Amino acid sequence: MSAAIETRDLTLRVNGQTVGPLPVPVGTSLLDFLHEWLGLTGSRMGCGQGICHACTVMVEEEAGPREMRSCITGAHWFEGRSVRTVEGHAHTAPDGSLVLSPVQTAFIENFAFQCGYCTPGFVTGASVLVERLKRKPVRRDEVERVVTEALDPHICRCTGYVRYHQAVRDLVLATPGLTTA
Repeated sequence: MSAAIETRDLTLRVNGQTVGPLPVPVGTSLLDFLHEWLGLTGSRMGCGQGICHACTVMVEEEAGPREMRSCITGAHWFEGRSVRTVEGHAHTAPDGSLVLSPVQTAFIENFAFQCGYCTPGFVTGASVLVERLKRKPVRRDEVERVVTEALDPHICRCTGYVRYHQAVRDLVLATPGLTTA
């Protein structure tokens, strides 16, 4: 005789769309939910322990978005919340073409990734930083420190750090309103 798997309904917003209610087994990680239920495989399973940040998603909160590691956080923690995955950073233009976010564009322009496995986490971390700076700009002489603090938790196996940091630093310095004199 096998034991029944306990499920609980889950409803949340993912990339601007309401999802659910769906019966999801208790204990399912958000990463597994995104991959298996929604087919959103951009966030990566890296270490499985929340250390590498390849699985990072954005959680929309009143004070602004924050990063959340989806491999170690249960899907049901996100009940009623709004989440943005790496797939949700770009948008579709009226003509049907894909428009990348400024962070994604900066990464491409700076050849900021090698294998790309960690890139979704870096895109998310940099996007959270940019959105935070829109609300509370920093002095130009603090940009290096702020970018380092934002990206430091993210691990790149290919040592792409210099280009990731350069892309985000250049984007912050070039975007009006993110810095002060």
